[in-house]
Amino acid sequence: ELQSLTNLVCRLLLEKKIDQTGAVAFVLNQGIPSASVAPTIYSYTVNSDGSLGAPTVAATLTPGDMAIAMTRDAGGNFLYVITEGNQSLALAPQLLVFSAKPGSASLTPVNNAISTLTRVPTALSTITLTAPCGTTTSQEFLYVTSNRDLLPQHNDNTVSMYCVDSSGNLSETVNSPYTTQVDPLSVLAVNTNPAGQNTGGVFVYVGSQPTASGALSIFQMDVNNALLLPVGTEPPSTGQKPVEMLVDPTNNFLYVVCEDSNQVYGYRINTTAGTLTALSPANEPTGSQPVALAMHSSGKFLYTSNSNASNLSGFTVSTTSGSMSSPFTVTSPAGPSGMTAR
Repeated sequence: ELQSLTNLVCRLLLEKKIDQTGAVAFVLNQGIPSASVAPTIYSYTVNSDGSLGAPTVAATLTPGDMAIAMTRDAGGNFLYVITEGNQSLALAPQLLVFSAKPGSASLTPVNNAISTLTRVPTALSTITLTAPCGTTTSQEFLYVTSNRDLLPQHNDNTVSMYCVDSSGNLSETVNSPYTTQVDPLSVLAVNTNPAGQNTGGVFVYVGSQPTASGALSIFQMDVNNALLLPVGTEPPSTGQKPVEMLVDPTNNFLYVVCEDSNQVYGYRINTTAGTLTALSPANEPTGSQPVALAMHSSGKFLYTSNSNASNLSGFTVSTTSGSMSSPFTVTSPAGPSGMTAR
C-alpha cells in the first residue's frame, strides 16, 4: 500500500482523486497566473502495482485563474473544481462541474452548472444521500466554504450548500450560505447512518483559523428540508491552520491535518449528535507543513504529505479506538502537496 501511495505522491501538484474503480487518477494543477499557465486537470491510468501511466490533459481551465481544490462524488459521476479568480483580469471565482464515468479518463463540462461565484472559495466536499428532501431517489449535495465575499456588506466567512441534479446542474439551497468561524479552510460532509438504517445523522465539519489556534465548526443537516443547523458544542481547539479532514471507513473517527502546527488531530464522532471528542493521544506530530491526508481503505493506516519537509508521515490506526501510533517517515519528491491511497 505504501508503494502505491508513494508513486501517486510523486506526480501530484495540488489535488488528487482516484476513480472508485481504482483504474484512473485525476490531478488538479493550480496554474501560474503570472506566467499565463492555465490550471489543468490531468488524468492518469493506475497500474496494478500502483504506478501511473502517461498523463493526459482531461480539462484546461481559464488562463490567469488559480485552481484551489477538487473533489469527486462517491458514485464517480461528477468532478467538482473551485478556483479563486483573478480580480486584476476581471476573472470571477468559479465552481466548475465535469461529468465523468467510473473507469474513464475523460471529463465533460456540465455547461449549465454554476460557473461564477461572488465569494472566493477555499474548500469543498460532497455527499450523496438516499431519499432526501421528501424524494424517493438519492440526491447529491455539494458544500463550499468561502473566506471573502466580493460584494459589499456580505458575510465573508461562510459555507454554501448546493443540490446536484442527475445531470450535474447545481442549485443553491434555501438559507445558504451559512456563517462559519473566521477564515474557513476545510470542509467535510459525513453521513453516520449505517446502511439501511436511520440511527445516525448527516454532519458538516468546517475547519477554520479564527485566532492563533484553529477551530472546528459543526453543522447538522436537516435532510428533509435541506438546511444546515449549527451544533453548539465544538471540540477543544485543534491545531493551527486545519487545511484538510477525512473520516475512517466506518465514519466513527475524524482526522484533521494542521499545516502551521505540524500535527494531525483525531476525534471520535458522536454518530447521533455529531459532536467530537478528542482521541487519546489527541494528536501526533508530522513533518514540517503537512497539507494533505490519506487513509488506506482498511482504516488501519493514516498518512500525511509534508510539503516543507518533502516527506510523508505514516501512522498505524486502531480500528476500535481510532488512536494513532507507530509513526514512521518516508522521503518523497520535493514539496508534496496532494496525496491519495488505495
